[in-house]
Amino acid sequence: MPELSFTVYQLLVFIHLLLFVLWLGADVGVFLLGQHFRKREKWTLPQRLALLQLLVNVDMVPRSAWALMVPLTLSMVDAGGWWDLPGAAIAGAWLLGGFWLWLVWDTHFHDQTPRAKRNNRVEFVLKIALTLFYLALGLVSLWKGQPLAPLWLASKAVMFGLIFAAAIMIDVAFKPVGPQLGRLIKEGSSDETEIPLRRTMDLTRIWVWVVYLLLLGTAFLGNIKPF
Repeated sequence: MPELSFTVYQLLVFIHLLLFVLWLGADVGVFLLGQHFRKREKWTLPQRLALLQLLVNVDMVPRSAWALMVPLTLSMVDAGGWWDLPGAAIAGAWLLGGFWLWLVWDTHFHDQTPRAKRNNRVEFVLKIALTLFYLALGLVSLWKGQPLAPLWLASKAVMFGLIFAAAIMIDVAFKPVGPQLGRLIKEGSSDETEIPLRRTMDLTRIWVWVVYLLLLGTAFLGNIKPF
């Protein structure tokens, strides 16, 4: 029997790739379900609402992967020798990622409750803080050459921060959907209820595409390492 031999860094890279596939793959599923929800001429309202419920469930995959990406990325740069982080910082990152993951699922299980609204506010602040962290980390590294010396890695940190920023804009753009969807359910399908909802979803889709492009950009930098 041949001996198994791999490093912690190699294992973290494998998990990183797995989370990336789950994030982007499931997000494409969410996108396609959203596309079908928009087709009121093809599906009845009950069918469209069932598609929407399925969309919400599938969306838990990329949300979970995103939360775990934060501690994983910091663990990777440490294990790979790119940034020597103290053990307390790594442990803190995993606690933060675990807390974020709990927020995501607790909100899902308590949807449309004051508890979910509270969780959403906490998560929104957390996303802003992480946006600023990754942007600062990447920009400082590009400027000073440290703590992340490779240009590709510093650029990847900036792009990861931009993913956070774009995701925040998705949340902001999507906010009117709740009342608009409630009106659609209450009053039924008509131009008056459908068109405002469609406009909100169209605006949200712009930021979704931005996230997709940034995800592909980070994958390119991480695998090709062009500079």
